[in-house]
Amino acid sequence: MKVVLFCGGLGTRLREHSETIPKPMVAIGERPILWHLMKYYAHFGHTDFILCLGYRGEQIRRYFAEYRDPLKEAGSDVADWTITCVDTGVEASIGERLVAVREHLVGEACFLANYSDGLADLPLDVCLERFRREGCVASLACVRPQHSFHTVTPGDDGLVAAMHAARDSGVWVNGGFFALRQEIFDYIGAGEDLVAAPFARLIAARQLMAYRHEGFWAAMDTFKDKRAFDDMEARGETPWKVWRGR
Repeated sequence: MKVVLFCGGLGTRLREHSETIPKPMVAIGERPILWHLMKYYAHFGHTDFILCLGYRGEQIRRYFAEYRDPLKEAGSDVADWTITCVDTGVEASIGERLVAVREHLVGEACFLANYSDGLADLPLDVCLERFRREGCVASLACVRPQHSFHTVTPGDDGLVAAMHAARDSGVWVNGGFFALRQEIFDYIGAGEDLVAAPFARLIAARQLMAYRHEGFWAAMDTFKDKRAFDDMEARGETPWKVWRGR
């Protein structure tokens, strides 16, 4: 299955780290988060990537055109990957970026897509087997929120009835790991984002399924998240590296 990776965002909340590096190129250890995500998909046999470029997309294009393994690890080379870079605009929404690469998906009954700013140990093969079996137009992985804030349940009398850590609140959030059928394009209107209106239509048509992932998931939204990933890499605690086994 082809993998569409949305790499065009401005990453404004990571500007504290750098104003010149596109978000997918922010490094975890010696390699950008984008490489880690692509390595994850390659582990499951999906090595045909379509990169939807936008902000400073030339850096991403150049990185793979001139790729040299910084750690010279066996099996980490990208030579066997097919990487197609498509300029999809700096200001485009996720939905617009997906529509912009539609011609590269002709003939693909199903394909994968990802926001390119999060990593997980999601059992992709299990998730895709369920997706194929259920026959829905789209599937997403939903995960527990990793934020440090607490949810609050206020009572009618103005007193707090309960508080819960976000992860323990019973809330599930969109983890950004998608499996999509060609029919997804029938649900996206001109200029629309992917999740808001198109997914609302899928929900109404009972064509959007969710895979509940209780394992590791984390997104790189802020400089604090980047440091957390770096700390995990330094300690050797990298559950998203499913290619290394358990």
